[in-house]
Amino acid sequence: MRVSTTPGVLALAVVTCLAGLGRADDAVLTVDLGSGPQRYTAAALLARLDVKRITVPNDVSYGHAMSYSAVPLLSLLDLPPEAPFDTLQASATDGFVSQIPLSLVRGGSEGGSRAWIAIQDPARPWPGLPGRDISAGPFYLIWEHPGRSSIGSEQWPSALASLSGVMAPAQRWPQMAVGKDLPSDAPARRGQEVFATQCLPCHRIKGAGAGQMGPDLGEPNPTQYSTPDALRLLIRNPESVYGPNQQMPRFDRSMLSDPDLDAVIAYLSNMAGNTAKSAK
Repeated sequence: MRVSTTPGVLALAVVTCLAGLGRADDAVLTVDLGSGPQRYTAAALLARLDVKRITVPNDVSYGHAMSYSAVPLLSLLDLPPEAPFDTLQASATDGFVSQIPLSLVRGGSEGGSRAWIAIQDPARPWPGLPGRDISAGPFYLIWEHPGRSSIGSEQWPSALASLSGVMAPAQRWPQMAVGKDLPSDAPARRGQEVFATQCLPCHRIKGAGAGQMGPDLGEPNPTQYSTPDALRLLIRNPESVYGPNQQMPRFDRSMLSDPDLDAVIAYLSNMAGNTAKSAK
């Protein structure tokens, strides 16, 4: 996984030791908040006193109700009152990297959505994901009551390998930010937020980001060779554009509203005219 070298940023992302391993009992979850990495095996997490059985009525990865043994993310992190970062970077073994605002994680103790780390018991593995021969494990960040804090579909990283404390994407990678002179209610400004949540886990833009699953959308920018209607179709139903067996998932209206989809396209169009240099 690429680590940011931006001055002043906590370069806390940790390379997973899961690469090349297929056994769930070999799995290790790495957490690094700046004072050195802490590594947890599935057995160690399942033995914690705060482990509970959590049922998710409509699991994002499986598409139906699932129950997990899980520990509260806040308890695992043991955050100080004033953390020197505002985002959790959740990195998966397949190159998926979700940027989760720390405010969402803290919000679980204030009536918002509550984050948990689900742990796959090696003796009782979870079922395979739809259309795949692997499960969402061995570690999986899940949410109770996701609607309370408007948790995005891409903020449920499965096959979780590491959690690290970092700064917000636009601060780490200034080239992805819209211009400061853009009005606060401009669709592109909202689109930047939506892109960071729903697109950045897989894609980069002008070198900004840590995801490794999809192409960089700044070089070239899709608004330079596709119409807005074509982009809407691609995002809603990628199979209709590129055929079956696409790695990119569909983003239906429950995952991405029409106004947010339009905002993402406005943001991409804005980035097409942004001359900020790409990260090296």
